[in-house]
Amino acid sequence: MELRKWDKISVERMEGLHPDLRKGLNIAIQLTPFPFRVIEGPRTLERQRHLVKIGASKTLRSRHIPKVPKGYNKAYAHAFDAVPLVDLNNDGKIDTNEMFHWPLYHRMAPFIKQAFKDAGVPIEWGGDSALAAAVEGVSVIPAVGVSR
Repeated sequence: MELRKWDKISVERMEGLHPDLRKGLNIAIQLTPFPFRVIEGPRTLERQRHLVKIGASKTLRSRHIPKVPKGYNKAYAHAFDAVPLVDLNNDGKIDTNEMFHWPLYHRMAPFIKQAFKDAGVPIEWGGDSALAAAVEGVSVIPAVGVSR
């Protein structure tokens, strides 16, 4: 079985993620039943403010904003957003509606959670929140964050 590799966009967006998140992600990309892309890792405070303003986030205290964890001398983001890469309508391309097709998040969630468990990295899956359940079918991306 050939190992899946990260696409260029994911590699760029994972730059600055906490090493534990990268460790879990590298396991997850092999376990999920289909490929996925990391579309956002570290955010600036300015970007977070914008996301709050447009209603895409509820807090300015996002784990996407890099912080220096204990025992480190570098700031890392402790959250990422990912989207499935599945060509649902078999037209040879993956469009935005396919990337934000909520049932695919439910399919990939157990594999991502298992990958982080295998890596020994506790996480919170944003898709488990009451908000995510309330807006099923709407373009919401579950964020994943290290819970340490």
